[in-house]
Amino acid sequence: MLFVTETLAIADWELSESFMRASGPGGQNVNKVSTAVELRFEADRSPHLTPSVKARLKKLAGRKWTLEGAIVLQVDETRSQARNREIARERLVEMIRAALVVPKRRIATKPTLGSQRRRIASKTQRGEVKSLRGRVQDEE
Repeated sequence: MLFVTETLAIADWELSESFMRASGPGGQNVNKVSTAVELRFEADRSPHLTPSVKARLKKLAGRKWTLEGAIVLQVDETRSQARNREIARERLVEMIRAALVVPKRRIATKPTLGSQRRRIASKTQRGEVKSLRGRVQDEE
């Protein structure tokens, strides 16, 4: 079980991990040991997440969201397989927690009377400046 909040936990059947050789520094060890982890979370099939949370999670995941509705996280930051596994699980939990937060609805407000007057005054002034750029007429 992966605990996200006090009330939400992800079951083990929803998560699958595969290990592969990591790129980068590590000496000869990098060619022998599979330390990089690929964590796959079946988000679309999860019974624990509501449809609105799934929609926000899909938006947050971006390219990590697959066509099958799974989130795939690849981590190869450290030389330790266990630490990479922990990092991947922490990132998934952070992503789900961010998706649980319902965004506030924006309430449209009217512009104040003062801001309307300032806007009209600046437009009038700008119009006068532009009208003075025209041809000068002779006064006869």
